[in-house]
Amino acid sequence: MSAAAATADETVLIRADDPVEASARGRWPVPAMLALALGGFGIGTTEFVTMGLLPDIAKSMAVSEPAAGHIVSAYALGVVVGAPVIAALCARVPRKRLLMVLMLAFTAGNAASVVAPTFATLTLARFVSGLPHGAYFGVASLAAASLAPVGQRAKAVAAVMLGLSAANVVGVPAATWLGQNLGWRAAFAVVAVIGLATVAALFRFVPELHGIRMTDPRTELTALRRPQVLLTLLVGAIGFGGMFAVYTYITTTLTDVAGVRIGLVPLVLALFGLGMVAGNIAGGVLADRGVDRAVFVSLLAMVVILAGYVAAVHNPYTAAAGAFLVGASGAALAPALQTRLMDVAHDAQTLAAALNHAALNIANAAGAWLGGLVIAAGMGYTAPAVVGTGLAVLGVLLFMATVSLARRPERR
Repeated sequence: MSAAAATADETVLIRADDPVEASARGRWPVPAMLALALGGFGIGTTEFVTMGLLPDIAKSMAVSEPAAGHIVSAYALGVVVGAPVIAALCARVPRKRLLMVLMLAFTAGNAASVVAPTFATLTLARFVSGLPHGAYFGVASLAAASLAPVGQRAKAVAAVMLGLSAANVVGVPAATWLGQNLGWRAAFAVVAVIGLATVAALFRFVPELHGIRMTDPRTELTALRRPQVLLTLLVGAIGFGGMFAVYTYITTTLTDVAGVRIGLVPLVLALFGLGMVAGNIAGGVLADRGVDRAVFVSLLAMVVILAGYVAAVHNPYTAAAGAFLVGASGAALAPALQTRLMDVAHDAQTLAAALNHAALNIANAAGAWLGGLVIAAGMGYTAPAVVGTGLAVLGVLLFMATVSLARRPERR
């Protein structure tokens, strides 16, 4: 269907061969893209700042640090639950309105974290904060793709993800510093302000998004019956786990193995974040030249980099360079996976795009868990990189099987 064939009451599906709104645009709608990315910045900040403030939260709430870690799991559980449920149930809600409602819910969850009187209520507030995460990124990715110039859908998706990457460079360090000096509640207060700013920016700069087809819950749920959707999600859940296996334990690895002074660890973490920014941009460019090739190249790069990290981490300088490359290889994969899901989901794009972030949170949990197992088994802090290499290899093999299956004649 062409843009001219669309009526005022009918919207159209975003496809690789039919970008609709994008076809009428020769240049980037920068304010709208920045508004969408601002939401990703807030989400990325709240997701990762909790890890740096766990000791403060544990002391304030009179619980052990391992127990305080349950709020991290509660947020991840909110992402996994909220992504499919919200995407399916809100299929008929206009996309701009849905984006604003999701960010209002995100703001409410973080505001509730600020005033939570007990650890139980804080855990619940973190769960609520995670609910809009996957749905926001899914809808925002579709919105960006519909607004981008022709042939630049993956760059548009990467632009939304750039907010998440930038959070690791600026948002997380700043909020962590604020939380350590003014109390951990101040960090979540800042995130709530970012959420409100995002709502205002979405209202002001994002158009009504008539280029995204309205569906219904039953249509969206058909994504769960498509093998290519499920296999692509599995590639993300497994292949992405390698990056998280390393990132979860990177502080102790840097201090105990590489010999980095504890005061310099934030600089290395900032390098990791810069790597994510660079990888995110490169991944978007690569995916616009071929989505499947971009996924394969990113996974293969992750295998090589994680394997090299095992040796590189024994020197502070090569460890810092390795951290940058690990962040870059992981972030490069995200836009390609997101774009591929949008392509293979057909008329269930919102649910498929949202599920990508549920899969990445599963990768987060699985990578951290497997990395912790090998450390607890006495294999040392280089072992998570070995585990991560194995996960990336599995991701490569699974993706090769996925592409091979897609090339077979479709059986009706």
